Amino acid sequence: MEVIYEDNHLIAVNKNCHELVQGDKTGDTSLADLLKTWLKEKYAKPGNVFVGVTHRLDRPVTGVVVFAKTSKALPRMNELFRTGEIKKTYWAIVRNRPPEVEQELTHWLVRNEKQNKSYVCTPSQKRDARKAVLHYRLLAQSENYYLLEIDLQTGRHHQIRCQLAAIGCPIRGDLKYGAGRSNPDGGISLHARRVSFVHPVSKRPIDIVAPVPDEPLWKALTE
Repeated sequence: MEVIYEDNHLIAVNKNCHELVQGDKTGDTSLADLLKTWLKEKYAKPGNVFVGVTHRLDRPVTGVVVFAKTSKALPRMNELFRTGEIKKTYWAIVRNRPPEVEQELTHWLVRNEKQNKSYVCTPSQKRDARKAVLHYRLLAQSENYYLLEIDLQTGRHHQIRCQLAAIGCPIRGDLKYGAGRSNPDGGISLHARRVSFVHPVSKRPIDIVAPVPDEPLWKALTE
């Protein structure tokens, strides 16, 4: 677990592809639990430690996750995420060249709970669909791969994964959305690169950047 930002009210980590943000039916130890132990030991706290989940990343995704350290900060951060006042920037590696160097994508997505997957809807499904908007631009390319930067305008289930697949650019390693093969580490090449927002307590501008995974392809495309 790599802590990349901390103040009196917030703490952020650079999540790897195996870490779980919040406990689920697997029973695996979550980042929230790991942080409680880490904070308890770091500050020699005798009682319970507060760690609140402000947002989530899919388990195979890497990058910035912000947690609240106080009950004062948690509802305020939840509201910032809910209202879109937090700017979220992602990096993704795809095998196919996108149709444009830069483009805004708008789709209507339907979530299938049983499959834990989202689909671009047909006109007959639109009543149950939610609008999804993102903007991407091509940052770099190698002989076989392309690095995209994505600004997320809405926060839908598997939105980036589904929308990029819909334009013929499934994310590297993302078998669920059409990638040809899995990544060696079992994750997908989608990285929550940056979150920027006004601190809910101090009102200072905060900009948190997560280093990319220590993997040759990420290094080749970003250095």
